[in-house]
Amino acid sequence: MTLLPLDFQFSQGSLQDYVDCRRRFQLRYLDQLAWPAVEAEPLLEHEQRMRSGAEFHRLIQRYLLGVPEKRLSTMMDSLGPEGSDLKRWWGNFLQFANVTPGGNTLVEGVLSAQFGSFRLLAKYDLISWDMDEPDRRVTIYDWKTSRQRPNRDWLAERLQTKVYPYLLVQAGEQVTGLGKLSPEQIEMVYWFAEHPQEPQRFSYSDEQYQQDHDFLAGLVDEVGSLKEGDFHLTADESRCKFCTYRSLCDRGTAAGSIDQVESDLEVETEQDFDLDFDQIAEIEF
Repeated sequence: MTLLPLDFQFSQGSLQDYVDCRRRFQLRYLDQLAWPAVEAEPLLEHEQRMRSGAEFHRLIQRYLLGVPEKRLSTMMDSLGPEGSDLKRWWGNFLQFANVTPGGNTLVEGVLSAQFGSFRLLAKYDLISWDMDEPDRRVTIYDWKTSRQRPNRDWLAERLQTKVYPYLLVQAGEQVTGLGKLSPEQIEMVYWFAEHPQEPQRFSYSDEQYQQDHDFLAGLVDEVGSLKEGDFHLTADESRCKFCTYRSLCDRGTAAGSIDQVESDLEVETEQDFDLDFDQIAEIEF
């Protein structure tokens, strides 16, 4: 008998937490324990950056949904010193948007699939495709506001890089109108607001798709089979620096430096997937 609720929804965030630390997965998703610890220091700078990152995503969403650039830029011009990061990122994004292929888009969309006994979800910043392109490529864009540009090998191993293209192969037909997508049609692009000229691009393939399927299926089965006492602490204590539960687990009280954060610190909440399921593209397999 599984400890997971029957309606549990796996995502790249919950799977990443499990891979990083089983105990963190238990505390966050099974016990749903909120622990008031700082993720990174200095605290005020970190909190401001988190707020700016969230606003940046909303800003791009409005732009992609048709709010005039001039209106949004005027809003940016009115920001005070606390908006310096946001204004810089916005200027960088506009330059990037001018060279990004147009066509059809799904903005802040959620794809869903029944994955074994559970549901697998992914929320995408942007999916873009052009019906008129001969090869009908579909591109996943994800916006990152971290100071550091992550190492490519590190990104390749992240669950997001596996879940997003995999799920798009499964459910993309429901939103693109291109028919059943092949892995070779899909590319994933991480765009970094602090490094606008250096996106990381990952092409997909049949081989990678099969590897991801086997890995994700095995991972979900493993999580579903765990019993009380199986949720061990990670052996890599460097991961504890930016975990809010570190003091609860006796892994220290001081947070890591914001300068050492390799990618955006994000915690998924129910609100991230607070949508009517009739509006979510779904396919069972």
